[in-house]
Amino acid sequence: MKQKWGLLPAALVVAVALAGCGGSGNEPSGEQGAPAELTFAIASAVIGPKEEVAMFAVAKELGYFAEENLTVETINTDGSVAALQAVATGSADVTAADSGSILGAVEKNVPVKAIGGLVQNWPWVMAVKPDSTITGGADLRGKKIGVISLASGSAPYARAYVAAAGLDPAKDVELLPVGVGAQAAAALNDGQVDVLALYTQAYAVIENSGTTLKYLDNPDALNGIRSLSFAVGARGLDDKKDVYTRFLRAAYKAMLFSANNPEAAMRIGYQVFPQILAGKSADEQLANDVRSLQAWLKTATPATGEPKDFADWGAISEQEWTKTQAYTKEAGQITGDVPLADVWEPGLLAGANDFDKAAVLDKAANYTK
Repeated sequence: MKQKWGLLPAALVVAVALAGCGGSGNEPSGEQGAPAELTFAIASAVIGPKEEVAMFAVAKELGYFAEENLTVETINTDGSVAALQAVATGSADVTAADSGSILGAVEKNVPVKAIGGLVQNWPWVMAVKPDSTITGGADLRGKKIGVISLASGSAPYARAYVAAAGLDPAKDVELLPVGVGAQAAAALNDGQVDVLALYTQAYAVIENSGTTLKYLDNPDALNGIRSLSFAVGARGLDDKKDVYTRFLRAAYKAMLFSANNPEAAMRIGYQVFPQILAGKSADEQLANDVRSLQAWLKTATPATGEPKDFADWGAISEQEWTKTQAYTKEAGQITGDVPLADVWEPGLLAGANDFDKAAVLDKAANYTK
């Protein structure tokens, strides 16, 4: 079995760029479907009703990984930057990281590459207390913005939001790490920060606890940008394409199941990650967590249509990459254009989408345990 690691802090990018990428999941084999062990780096210090439930827990508990002859474990990291560092150095094999962070890592010669999309509808939004006088980016001069961490996608989003309003993110605002959940809510309610820069699922958790929020509109420039994408180490990728294709196929099957039956997915999440319950009973917590998971799934599935209609899991168009790259420049994560071939390998997606969608939907509709 592979070693499990604890929370990984962000390390110096230079060290990562020079580090080897010997990772696990390199089991050499000439035959498709050979056994492989992988470590998935969760780009968050906190386990919750998001990708680790909809994608990982469901795939593990329902045997989707096992059907692909994969053994997959998880580690937690402090945001997308740290998750990509883990993948680049071989501490993990695959992660779901902020696409802007992937672009930033590639520009700095960190050996990572995106292989499939995950969160396709922009999830980030600013929120203030209901009685706040802040109505948009122009009101943020001199304000404190609460971000999850400086290593998460929350920080570049906050900078881009401020820059879109004509302010200087480095001089006109202050970013303060506040985490998520009760910690973030307390920071806002106690006046430690004036506004929060979180994703929709994180706000669902806060609202489930009884906190009321007022949301600010995102500027048009932030619409159509990609968020989380699956990323792996770039070195040796050619030798591991079969393994990663199988991982993606299991992950997208789990996503389809979760979209069709989020309550079952959440119950499965409790089995794999009992710490989500934080000492409460499943019956007591289920309704709130299902709402939170649904909020996350809304960002990770097509904006229109039913699960039975969902197709082309993981696809990211060149136009979406272009817009995401422009946003990443605005956010200060990259300084120039990153060649698409350096950051994106879409060749695994045909195989990743090669599964019986009707069978997954039937299992979701009739799941009992």
